[in-house]
Amino acid sequence: MSYYPLSQITLNLYTNGNELYNATTFETYIGYYYQLSSGKYFSGKTPQDLPSFELIENPPTLYPSVNSFNSPPEYSISTNGGFLNFPYPNDFNYRDYPKYLPINRILPYYNPVLPSQQDYQIGEFKRYFCKKTNENKYIEINQNIFDQLVAKDPRIQFTLYIPFYLDWQLTGTKEQAAKVNRDNTLLTSTTLKLPALDQYLKFDWTKYYQ
Repeated sequence: MSYYPLSQITLNLYTNGNELYNATTFETYIGYYYQLSSGKYFSGKTPQDLPSFELIENPPTLYPSVNSFNSPPEYSISTNGGFLNFPYPNDFNYRDYPKYLPINRILPYYNPVLPSQQDYQIGEFKRYFCKKTNENKYIEINQNIFDQLVAKDPRIQFTLYIPFYLDWQLTGTKEQAAKVNRDNTLLTSTTLKLPALDQYLKFDWTKYYQ
């Protein structure tokens, strides 16, 4: 590993697992780690904490042998939007899947929901977001990504993001809509500890207003 001054190293980070993996064995890593300015991760509180090995976020996809299971029935988990069905056997715990079989998990991406004509008839709709747990980084997402984060679906990086939504006023007087949206944002920001959320929204309280 090349030499990095302390100003380019973030020390004493900690993970509870299912976020970083041993770059050699691909096993999930639990414990202290540090991050270099280059974006690489290593085990230990500091570079002097030996032995140290490289950690990665997305290990190669590993799947169980087909011969190791009997004919698998469907396995369902409930979400806000209904049911998701997965073909795993009875004796396989879906919730434990990330612990034993690391998979490439996608990151939430910008994909906002746009209000429909029915939403305008109702007068409001839901805007879905997520915030990165260790920094003030927000992303507006759709309901499908939101539901995956809430359900802790192992196909997505649910450990790194906090999902939430805002009830967004679309109609009424422009002043009323702005006040409702500003107040709802402030309440959600205070309740869930979401600093600078209003800045992410660019203080545009009448977005989508008609």
